[in-house]
Amino acid sequence: MRKWEDLLSFSAVLLFFIFINIHADKLFFRIDLTEEKRFSINPATERLLEELPSEVTVDVYLDGPLNAEFEHLKLAIQETLDEFKVRSNGKLEYRFIDPNDFSDPRQKQQFQRSIIEKGIPQTTLFDVSANGEQTQRLIFPGALISYKGKQKGVLLLKGNKAKSAQEQINQSIEGVEYELASVIQDMVQSKSKRLAIVQGHDELAPQEIVEFSKAANNKYLVSWVEDLSLLKNFDAILVAQPKKKFSNRDKYHIDQYLIEGGNALFLMDKVQMNTDSIPLGGTYAFGYDLNIDDFLFRIGIRSNINLIQDQQAGLLELVTGNFGDKANIKKLPWPYYIYLNSFSEHPIVRNMDVVYGKFVSSLDTIKSPGMEKTPLLFTSNYSRIRKMPNLVSLDEIKEVNKKELFNSPHLAVAYLLEGKFKSLYANRFPPKGINPSTQIKSSTEKSKIIVVGDGDIIKNSINPLNGQIESIEFDRFRGQSLSNLEFIMNSLDYLMDDEGLIMARNKKVTLRPLDSFKIREEKSLWQWLNVGLPVLLTMLLGSLFIYMRKKRFER
Repeated sequence: MRKWEDLLSFSAVLLFFIFINIHADKLFFRIDLTEEKRFSINPATERLLEELPSEVTVDVYLDGPLNAEFEHLKLAIQETLDEFKVRSNGKLEYRFIDPNDFSDPRQKQQFQRSIIEKGIPQTTLFDVSANGEQTQRLIFPGALISYKGKQKGVLLLKGNKAKSAQEQINQSIEGVEYELASVIQDMVQSKSKRLAIVQGHDELAPQEIVEFSKAANNKYLVSWVEDLSLLKNFDAILVAQPKKKFSNRDKYHIDQYLIEGGNALFLMDKVQMNTDSIPLGGTYAFGYDLNIDDFLFRIGIRSNINLIQDQQAGLLELVTGNFGDKANIKKLPWPYYIYLNSFSEHPIVRNMDVVYGKFVSSLDTIKSPGMEKTPLLFTSNYSRIRKMPNLVSLDEIKEVNKKELFNSPHLAVAYLLEGKFKSLYANRFPPKGINPSTQIKSSTEKSKIIVVGDGDIIKNSINPLNGQIESIEFDRFRGQSLSNLEFIMNSLDYLMDDEGLIMARNKKVTLRPLDSFKIREEKSLWQWLNVGLPVLLTMLLGSLFIYMRKKRFER
């Protein structure tokens, strides 16, 4: 009887495990046990991958011999793509390609040139072996994403170049998910978000923001709008460096658009001057009256009539005399051209490289019930404020190195405001010609508004030597890559991102570096422990086994 009970129990357990195995493929789950959830992906990214309409292929060009830091980045990319592949139900495939793995130098050069043309710049990898031998190799830390015959390159080596190489790699690792997911989203989803670029107040013209216009048109349905009564048809508006007064009617339409849950990006210059007169002895700078300050006050921000100087400055070309029969041209730091590389932890600006501003004004917040205010960009430790009206002249270059003058650190120059607010026209009549019955006095939906104290961050300058448009992504004087376009596009993505994909930029991977001094001091000890201890334990256990066996048979 006992035998049959045991047999039945065994059969029941066996059948249970067979049942579990049959149905296990229908139950999918993954558990991320890491402290910072480094293997988890954003819910918006999950939805994007689960709803892929067709196959996506990702070619990653970070392969071949790499140092430890880039091997770490490669592993992070592979882990992210493994997760993408699982979440896409097999619709996403990837492979790693070594761009240097060619026997024919001509084919290698041609292949590498094609990668660069697809938007993946090369990086020179310097490495030092244990015996001190230095090696140099070109690598391409990026990927090419293909979908239905379309291809787009994405650079995966990002981060703030003011940080150490290890920190920059870590920042790149934190951004891998968003960089890949945002490009996939752009390729597989049709453009549906509408952006209005406000005109009619002497804002920047199309030829002055060529680079931004191209990027925006690739992602959004862009319109240049003068009749602001049409703003309700758009998901976000951009006001880029206005120089003429807003009429009360236009201000009312902006107010009502935002009251109804609209989104806006204001790039504001508060000080006007004739910059061509600066080399001719200086120019008098004074504030703009744009007739919009009361509205900005209402939402909780004040754009100050001042200019910021910073020791972290860009360069200005000046003729300092003659060298023989030729002009002696020098590049000198100009404190009004500011390198902004201090950021908050908000996903718009997290792990970004430097943003370049020219003639920047500071921003202050004021009480505005219902509005949450988040600073985004800051000046460096060594900055100062010059109140306007005032004289702006080249003599101020002489003061750049006077540390004691730059005693106003971390001035905020960009703010994000989110929430509901009361209309500027809640207790007054609307402008003439507008039906009061259509007026909305308090927010019906939450609005998202970004205000920046500089309009030049989006403006393409003209090179005076060749008349060519200069990129807002590169400073030719310092040879420095810039994040101006990335900042603007991230801002618009956040304003119009209903899915929350940009929140993937919040991923944080904690650096846990080993103590290099301790490694050198205790290297031999740990080597002996790792090699000798297992051998010693084996010998002890073997001896104990022999002794016990001998004792047993002696009986």
